[in-house]
Amino acid sequence: MITGAAGFLGSHLCDKFIKEGHHVIAMDNLITGDLKNIEHLFKLENFEFYHHDVTKFVHVPGKLDYILHFASPASPIDYLKIPIQTLKVGAMGTHNLLGLAKDKKARILIASTSEVYGDPLVHPQTEEYYGNVNTIGPRGVYDEAKRFQESITMAYHRFHGLDTRIVRIFNTYGPRMRLNDGRVIPAFMGQALRGEDLTVFGDGSQTRSFCYVDDEIEGIYRLLMSDYTLPVNIGNPHEITIRDFAEEIIKLTGTDQKIVYKPLPKDDPLQRQPDITKAKEILGWEPKVGREEGMKKTFQYFKTLSTEDLEKTEHRDFSSRNKR
Repeated sequence: MITGAAGFLGSHLCDKFIKEGHHVIAMDNLITGDLKNIEHLFKLENFEFYHHDVTKFVHVPGKLDYILHFASPASPIDYLKIPIQTLKVGAMGTHNLLGLAKDKKARILIASTSEVYGDPLVHPQTEEYYGNVNTIGPRGVYDEAKRFQESITMAYHRFHGLDTRIVRIFNTYGPRMRLNDGRVIPAFMGQALRGEDLTVFGDGSQTRSFCYVDDEIEGIYRLLMSDYTLPVNIGNPHEITIRDFAEEIIKLTGTDQKIVYKPLPKDDPLQRQPDITKAKEILGWEPKVGREEGMKKTFQYFKTLSTEDLEKTEHRDFSSRNKR
């Protein structure tokens, strides 16, 4: 079972497990996910979809071997609009799924994030680093939801003997990302395709490390199938400044936009680079797709979107029930 299955990473995980011969149960409440990402799987006998919110009691009939918990808003635009729901899916949702895994005697992999490191004082970030997080800042709803996920997962592992895995995901990109969702790559590409200047926050000296989605999915799959129970960083260690990355986008898209600078949001990390020593040694994994190749594939995907998709500003229909 994959939660958050209609989202960016969740949908690619569905593809991966179908390809590997598994029967996949996909679950999503579609607050930020999109059925278009998985509609190509609906015709398959070994795929089924549950429209469900994991913060409510979760039950599926029959046997489960693996649960992958990827249900969570992941972009700043989303989790700043629905902060309570973000905290609830990290706490109550994770609790429900750990209980389901215990009942089914299933192995469960929890999707954590590099945001558990906050604005890091250690560089690059190793799994042993405890982080530098502002618990009461605007980003704290996402950061602390993920930190709690890790804590309760390890509690279930130690107290109940549950078979658990924790992946710390660094910036990932590729087809099925949403335009204008507040993350760097879709924001830049959307602006370039609309002929707008590229917006860089701060002076652009902050860094990110971008991993192509195929590499990320392979790393997650290997971790699930491994015997390692502590957190593992899965990301691309090749670091670049946001300013230099904006220049790369302008060159890639063949446009003549300028770069405009705006104030840096509160608690925005200044450095982000994974140490992937554990992934290399334990999983035999490291990224294979270079940024130039991956960005070309991603740009080709965004070029296939409709004019309406490109022109609209990001809007999500967050119903009142999700504001509680």
